[in-house]
Amino acid sequence: MTIVWFHDDLRLCDHPALTQAAADGPVLPVFIWSPEEHGAWPPGAARRWWLHHSLRRLDEALRGKGLRLILRRGPAAETLRALLDETGATAVYWTARYEPALRRRDERLAKSLKREGITVARFGGRLLHDPDAVRTNAGDPYRVFTPFWKKMKATVEVSAPLPVPDLTPDHTPATWPETLPVDALGLLPEIDWAGGLREAWTPGEDGARARLEAFLDDTLAAYPEGRDRPDRPGTSRLSPHLAHGEISPRQVWHAVRNRIAETGEQDAGEAFLRELGWREFGYHLLHHFPHTTDRPLQEKFDAFPWRDDDDALHRWQRGRTGFPIVDAGMRQLWHTGWMHNRVRMIVASFLTKDLLIPWQEGARWFWDTLVDADLANNTLGWQWSAGSGADAQPFFRIFNPVAQGRRHDPDGAYVRRWVPELKDVQDRALHAPWEAGAAVLAKAGVRLGETYPAPMVNHAEARQRALDAYERVK
Repeated sequence: MTIVWFHDDLRLCDHPALTQAAADGPVLPVFIWSPEEHGAWPPGAARRWWLHHSLRRLDEALRGKGLRLILRRGPAAETLRALLDETGATAVYWTARYEPALRRRDERLAKSLKREGITVARFGGRLLHDPDAVRTNAGDPYRVFTPFWKKMKATVEVSAPLPVPDLTPDHTPATWPETLPVDALGLLPEIDWAGGLREAWTPGEDGARARLEAFLDDTLAAYPEGRDRPDRPGTSRLSPHLAHGEISPRQVWHAVRNRIAETGEQDAGEAFLRELGWREFGYHLLHHFPHTTDRPLQEKFDAFPWRDDDDALHRWQRGRTGFPIVDAGMRQLWHTGWMHNRVRMIVASFLTKDLLIPWQEGARWFWDTLVDADLANNTLGWQWSAGSGADAQPFFRIFNPVAQGRRHDPDGAYVRRWVPELKDVQDRALHAPWEAGAAVLAKAGVRLGETYPAPMVNHAEARQRALDAYERVK
């Protein structure tokens, strides 16, 4: 019998470890909750909410095949050894993990189990390719996305996804070990702040497939233009399903490729596949530069004069900055556990450049509040925004939040949805209420500093302050 140790691969389709285990004989699906083994980055609150529901869906899917998901909590090594003793299993298979703390743990555990005579195998499934497989001609890891992407497309063949394995009564263990109920894992917050998450999302493999189909049918054709408009449903919203492994990147890749072949929507399809490539690039960097989860890739930023300002950080976290597009994004995040990617860039630029607050503070907040929190891509995105990482936006390129709002939310629909204090402000004034004049705002029932916060900084002055700070490390 083989233990299949689930983690961020909560699906049955295109699951190489599960497929191989089924080919070998009886299967014991197991999930172990051990957040202390994630090092400095245990799953945040929004991820835990999603995980709770995704585990329920996975157990239901397994039961439909005559299996069940065994839930345990505690140190992984001790828990797996206990299960091996209880069940007589002789092998443990799992999907490779790339987060630094988990990778180190898994390497130690694999060596230890092999010494004890247990068959151990780790399989791909989280990515389109092995992050060691794409390197420069000199054999070095890439630090710039475009040449990485070109090399990946030229050298990596993305194999077809595997079907759900044919699980029969022969795969069912003779006896089942004890399992915890999912509620005993304590994943849900004590205070139910997740009402908006329930409204916005359907965790689980079925939800992931439905989301992919909706994207292909309703959104892909307009993706190149729509992906930068937070006021429209122009993105795939597959990221939380990918983060929890409810769908594999190979499934998404080939579904988009097939749609391109059917419809001829080459430009739209390639634009989206490039975003899957960006996800791969994040893991490439995490694999080769694991220190970047906490420290800048560009060492000169170790000496950057960041500011320590708890009040400013709190106002940013709660969407009370006085800049409508920033506040809309931060409130969307708090309510739904997700934020449009264009707005992520805007709010990250505001934190790191207008406020000069360290990017690590933003990364921590996103980690706790995003349902799609992914260590590789969270790190990549924040270091990109701060100018301190690979292929980073130059620090001196500073987003103007007013201009960004006008460009990407021109009718104001996004802001009005998430900042109800501004629901009656006319479009032109909406993205610069402090410039519109007290009379215009008062007519809409908005009083700066009362109904809606006054801008916490003057952007022009903040921009200059950021450029002056950069001169000290340039």
